[in-house]
Amino acid sequence: MSFRAVRQSKFRHVFGQEQKRDAGYDGIKISRNAWDSPFCDVNNKFLAVVLEAQGGGAFLVLPLEQTGRVDLNFPRVTGHTAAVLDVKWCPHNDNMIASCSEDCLIKVWDIPDGGIKEDLVESLVDLEGHQRRVGIIEWHPTAKNVLLSAGFDYVINIWNLETGSSMQSIECHADTIYSVAWNLIGSHIATTCKDKMLRYIDARSGAVVQEGKGHEGTKASRVVFVSENDMMFTTGFSRMSERQYAVWSKDDLSKSLKLDMIDSGSGVLFPVYDQDTRMVYVAGKGDGNIRYFEITDDAGLVYYLSDYKTSAPQRGIGWLPKTGCNVNNCEVAKAYKLHPKGFIEVISFTVPRKSTLFQDDIFPPTNEPVPSMTADEWFGGANKPAKKMSMKDGFVSEKRTVKSGGLSKGLGASKPAPVDDGIPKGEKALLAAWHKQNDEIKALQKKIAELEAK
Repeated sequence: MSFRAVRQSKFRHVFGQEQKRDAGYDGIKISRNAWDSPFCDVNNKFLAVVLEAQGGGAFLVLPLEQTGRVDLNFPRVTGHTAAVLDVKWCPHNDNMIASCSEDCLIKVWDIPDGGIKEDLVESLVDLEGHQRRVGIIEWHPTAKNVLLSAGFDYVINIWNLETGSSMQSIECHADTIYSVAWNLIGSHIATTCKDKMLRYIDARSGAVVQEGKGHEGTKASRVVFVSENDMMFTTGFSRMSERQYAVWSKDDLSKSLKLDMIDSGSGVLFPVYDQDTRMVYVAGKGDGNIRYFEITDDAGLVYYLSDYKTSAPQRGIGWLPKTGCNVNNCEVAKAYKLHPKGFIEVISFTVPRKSTLFQDDIFPPTNEPVPSMTADEWFGGANKPAKKMSMKDGFVSEKRTVKSGGLSKGLGASKPAPVDDGIPKGEKALLAAWHKQNDEIKALQKKIAELEAK
C-alpha cells in the first residue's frame, strides 16, 4: 500500500474571496493596448488605472474609498501625448506616481490627498532620454527618488529625480525588454528580453554579472527576485508554447535550478512576490484564476499551494502593499482585478485561523514605507536594506465578554487578574460591575452562614 505524505505549510489553505460588487469600481474604460502591462497600480490611498484615451494618454486616480460606478467626466491625469503604457506608485510616498508612454516620456505626478478635482496636466518632473516609447518603470525599493525605466530603444535608464537626469544608461540588450526587476536591497536588477536571455546586472555600473538562456518560447517572459540571496523566479513559455515557471541562481544562469510546466494557456503570466510570506502569486492575462506558490530553502525550492478560480478573465491586476491588508481578518494579500468590460473587482486572500490573537507567524515585520537612504547615497555605492515595521500596530483585539450565567456559577470564585490600562472603557465598566456583584454575593453568603450558626 502506497502512502504519500502531504507537505506541511501554514499557507496551504490560503483562501481567495472576491468582495461584493459595490466594493469594486465600475464604468472605467480600461486600456486595450497590446503591450503586456498590468495597466494599474494601487497603494494605501489610491487606485491608478490606465485608460483607453483618444488623442493622447491618460490614467485615472481614484481614492480607495470611492467605490461604485465612476462618473464619465471624472477628472483624469493627462499630459502625455500618446498612450500610457505603465503606472507605478512610489513605495515611499503615497501621493507620488510615475507614468510612462508611447511619447517617449516618463512623468512623475503629485496627487493631492482626497484625489484630483480637475484634469491634472502639469507633472512634477518630466524625464527625457529614451528615443522610442517607454514600456516599463520601476521605483527603487529602498532609495529615495530613484526610478528605473526601460524603453523600446533597448535601453534601461536609472534616474535621479532630484536632478531630473539619467545617472546610468544600460545598453546590453539587443531586442525588446519584457520585464525588469530590482532585487530586494536594490543593488542589482534582472531582465528578460525578446532574445530569450535572462540577465543579472549591476544597477550602478551597468555591467552584466551573469546571463543565460531563459524560457525558449517566443512570447513574453517575466522575472521577480524571491530571496535575499537574489534567487530569481521567472514565468514564460516553452518551445511548444506551454506556460512554465523556473527558478534561477544569480551565480549561474546557464541552467535553471527548477523548471516546471504550469499549463497550456496563451496569456502572459505576471508573477508578484510577497517577501513576508515567501509566496509568489501568478496571474495570467486573459485567465480567470490566480495561482500561488511557496518559496522554500529546501531542495524543492518552489511548491504549488492552490489557486483562486473564476470564469471571468482579467485584463490586468494590481496588488495592495502589505501595510494596507486587514490584519484582524488574517488577510495576507489583496488584488485589484481589471475586467475587460470596465469593472475592477477586489479580491482578498486570507489564511483562515480560529484564534483571535495577532498571528505573528503570518505577519512578520514588513517593509516600512519610508526610504532607507537618499539618491546620492545609493549612486555613491551604499546599500541599505528596507526599514521594517510591525504589523501588530494595525491589529485590534476583540473585546472579551462575560458569558451569561457566569456570575451565578462563579459564587465564591476569586477575582480575575487586574486588567491592562489599554482595555476599552465599556469593557472596564463591565468588569467593575462583575466585581461589585461578586462582592455582594460573598457578603450575602457570609450573612447566611452567620444566621445558620445561631
